[in-house]
Amino acid sequence: MSILTSSSLIRSLVSGLAGAIALNVLHETVRQFVPEAPRADILGMRSIKKGYEKAGEQPPTGDNLYGLAMLGDVTSNAVYYSLVGIGPKQPLLVGAGLGVLAGVGAVTLPGPMGLGEAPTTRSSATIAMTVAWYLFGGVVAGGVYERLK
Repeated sequence: MSILTSSSLIRSLVSGLAGAIALNVLHETVRQFVPEAPRADILGMRSIKKGYEKAGEQPPTGDNLYGLAMLGDVTSNAVYYSLVGIGPKQPLLVGAGLGVLAGVGAVTLPGPMGLGEAPTTRSSATIAMTVAWYLFGGVVAGGVYERLK
């Protein structure tokens, strides 16, 4: 028998999507009001621009670029947070672990990837919010998975 049954896979995917949406709503709401808030949107837009340029294509701009960045962010985080189903007996703990790892990655990886460091590391508060918000997304994913049992 497989580790994930079809029902647990669906629970995992729904939970991952819930965590990703919660994370993005938090990011996008707080950044409107808090100058030190992380700017995952900027990292996403830079990443998309870079990909288009490497492919020799003209990257989208304005709202089109922002929309692609949000779609990519929600999709990638949903898939990532859906891993909450690998620990079905401890989904909150798995979700929290996934969240912390994602937050640390969001702080440490953009610089080496050529996306810039300022969107997630420009201050101690920005770093703390980055890790806390990804933790929040993971806990939401874990909580939804647990509720869907």
